[in-house]
Amino acid sequence: MQFIKSGTNIDFVGKRKFAYGLSLAMILISIASLVLHGGPRFGIDFVGGTLIQVKFQKAVQIKDIKSGLDAIAIGNSSVQYFGERGDNEYLIRTDLTAASGDNFSDRVRNALTEAAGAPAEIRRLEMVGPQVGKDLRQKALFAIFYALLFIAIYISGRFEFKWILTGIMAAAIMGAVYFLSLFDVSIPILIIVALLVTLFFFWLFNLKYAMGAIAALLHDVIITVGIFSITGKEFTLPIIAALLTIIGYSLNDTIIVFDRIRENLRKLSKQPMPLIINRSVNETLSRTILTALTTLFVVIALLVLGGGIIHDFAFALTVGIMVGTYSSIYVASPILIAWQARARKKR
Repeated sequence: MQFIKSGTNIDFVGKRKFAYGLSLAMILISIASLVLHGGPRFGIDFVGGTLIQVKFQKAVQIKDIKSGLDAIAIGNSSVQYFGERGDNEYLIRTDLTAASGDNFSDRVRNALTEAAGAPAEIRRLEMVGPQVGKDLRQKALFAIFYALLFIAIYISGRFEFKWILTGIMAAAIMGAVYFLSLFDVSIPILIIVALLVTLFFFWLFNLKYAMGAIAALLHDVIITVGIFSITGKEFTLPIIAALLTIIGYSLNDTIIVFDRIRENLRKLSKQPMPLIINRSVNETLSRTILTALTTLFVVIALLVLGGGIIHDFAFALTVGIMVGTYSSIYVASPILIAWQARARKKR
């Protein structure tokens, strides 16, 4: 289905400087928010603690819930509404990471029922130890890093036929990261440095397609995480799954555009690069918009109707799809123009 007329020539490339400025502003705001908040607001999956979801048969006061928790020595707890106000459901978070005895759930229910004056139902109870949370946080960072690295190998092999070079480079970086992770090196800093070194090698070995794709994917991940930080939403394991999904979705869009650019470079070899990229983006625009819209319909339905459990997951996908579609057009492809300018300077 093609709902955009053939021959449409929207000047995407001509607006690339404005797009670069917009992207840079969004990235800087995201990083500033993460720095001010000391990183993402990690859920109990990553920091350890206890999460209790409780439902009452009538509306109760949050202060009554806290007094009930104090009665059974659950300190440093936060209580918030969960779902619609009329559902009378609440989420309780505490830094408690171990419960004595098998009747912990019964003790909490009885204490809350007595304090609130309404029958309480424990609908969810999750506990994660601090060491487990730390391990999960590190594994999540490694999952994103290795996903980006393997994508770089695939892009370089498919578009530039440099499988061996990229494979050796990736193996060396993976080996260095694994070796340094055995020592007391901060994993977030290690991953950031490894990604910067990877981008430097792409630039050094002229892997322009891989660099364009990875730059676009990093753009998507940073902005999505930044929006979570700005809105104060929790960063949990489902959000890592959402980020990996966003990476795959954005990559698919980027590959479609890159494929058309490669075809047009053969057919229009005498034309300037900006014209070829503009034509390629316009020729794939129908598919890009249709893919984004059909996917957005699904995730927005999950966001609105899916309930509190998957709300943040659907929110991450909604943000990621919009940012990923934008980056495929305005971030990944224009990098090829910068590469051509670099080649001209060398000559």
